[in-house]
Amino acid sequence: MSRPAAPPDAVETPAATRGGAALAVWHAGWAAAVGLTALGGAWFGQGPQALDTPAALAMATPGLLGLVLLGRDGAMARAALLAAWSLAAIAAAGLSGGLTGPLGAFVFMPVAAAIALGTVQGSMRLPPFGALGSALATLTGLIAVAVHGAPEASPGMAAVTALLTAGATAMAFRLSAVEQARRLSLADGDLARIETVLAGQPGLTLVLDASGAALAAYGAAPAALPVEPLFEDGLIAAVHAPDRPAVLAALAKARTGVEAQARFAPRLALDRRILLVLRRLGRDEPPRLIALALDATLQHAREAGLEAARVEAEAQNAGKSRFLAHMSHELRTPLNAVLGFSDIMRQRLFGPVPDRYADYAQSIHEAGGHLLDLINDVLDVSRIEAARYDLSIERFDVREVVSAALALVRVQADDKGVDLAAVLPPDALTVAADRRALKQITLNLLSNAVKFTPAGGSVTVRAEALGTELELTVADTGVGVAPEDLARLGRPFEQAGGAEQRAQGTGLGLSLVRSLAELHGGAMSIDSSLGEGTAVTVRLPVVVAARAPVEGEAQVIPLNRTA
Repeated sequence: MSRPAAPPDAVETPAATRGGAALAVWHAGWAAAVGLTALGGAWFGQGPQALDTPAALAMATPGLLGLVLLGRDGAMARAALLAAWSLAAIAAAGLSGGLTGPLGAFVFMPVAAAIALGTVQGSMRLPPFGALGSALATLTGLIAVAVHGAPEASPGMAAVTALLTAGATAMAFRLSAVEQARRLSLADGDLARIETVLAGQPGLTLVLDASGAALAAYGAAPAALPVEPLFEDGLIAAVHAPDRPAVLAALAKARTGVEAQARFAPRLALDRRILLVLRRLGRDEPPRLIALALDATLQHAREAGLEAARVEAEAQNAGKSRFLAHMSHELRTPLNAVLGFSDIMRQRLFGPVPDRYADYAQSIHEAGGHLLDLINDVLDVSRIEAARYDLSIERFDVREVVSAALALVRVQADDKGVDLAAVLPPDALTVAADRRALKQITLNLLSNAVKFTPAGGSVTVRAEALGTELELTVADTGVGVAPEDLARLGRPFEQAGGAEQRAQGTGLGLSLVRSLAELHGGAMSIDSSLGEGTAVTVRLPVVVAARAPVEGEAQVIPLNRTA
């Protein structure tokens, strides 16, 4: 439905330049005609008596001023020039007697000038001002006649000035017609180029009425959406029935001036998908819409494939988590029996046991304890991933939980020669949280810190309230973590350091801390420098009654046993 573009030379000359030049010629012609008329009247003996010289000069002045349009043109220049025409007509009417004098026809020149100036400029605001100027000139002439009396009749010169005015008016209309034709040609050329661009685009552009019927179509239509039925039956008829509510909602939204999108299956090709983008076209009533229809079959297939893969991955992950949770639970029962029997043997509760067997029992008990810790961690991770870890929220003093965790880690710290200390507030720090989860967070952080801190090092735990948040920080002077390993820590089974360090853990401790913190609506952060130590901070929005600490109230409580 497009038309060929206009030739390039049709728009080489700017509209303002061409219109201004023609208007300047019109003004110059008027000045020359008035001057020649005045000279001719004087030559044949009718000069000063028949043609008032000051009045003629006044009427020639706007023609000379119009030449400035050759160098500058614009709305302000044209308005000023029209004002000059009105003033000249008023002056000439006052000097020559208005309609009863030899220059009577000149009172209509502001109208002719307004036609030329307004139509060339493409504005309809100037002609009314030209009529106002002519009216003022006529009124001025009537006042002059009333004051000074009617001038001497000069029919010949009156006829000549009438012919000049008629000729100038005719040329003004001619300028208007030529300018309108030129503007129409330029508009047609622009329209042709726009239609050519629209016709060459890869998608289909539709102009729709408010109900969705096609008014115009441009571009390449998708194979599943033929254009002809859109003009006959409308867009909705081409949409698969289940998708019609979405398309109707998009049409209604677009009618309000908001961009809308809808994806639908064409009724003639249910295996295809069309993406429809709708906008309102202008502010006309009833509203019209512009729509871009694109073939989105491949995109839909990719999205469907990704969605299916996501669902399958989530199902497999959930199945894995359920399997781990079940297996961990089943392994704990026999493992507890192994730990109990090995403990009985190493303590010789039922009689003497050879030392070699006692050593075996000790090794079995240590390995079983390590395995039980691993199974407990795996069980907790699996429960969290399977969304089956329910928090038991209660109010308690954080200092109690931190002290209990410290007591469990103290033996391990003493055996390694690591100093263990806590910085706790002197008053109760009440929180609403899961006591077991908070204890596990603290215990895991302390165990990790002691595990990776060499003899002579120190581990410090700090608990304080920051507004409604509990900040729990465990800092050590251990081996630290390399920058490239920091991003991985906190994910299940991810460890840092060399093989010797990796052998000391399972990679589940920090993962559990992060997961339990997130279950409380909090977060975990790690700050570490290789060879200088690590500080792990957990922030939880669980403080019930925050109390601003007073300077000097915090106490450092050493927990390692003195020699």
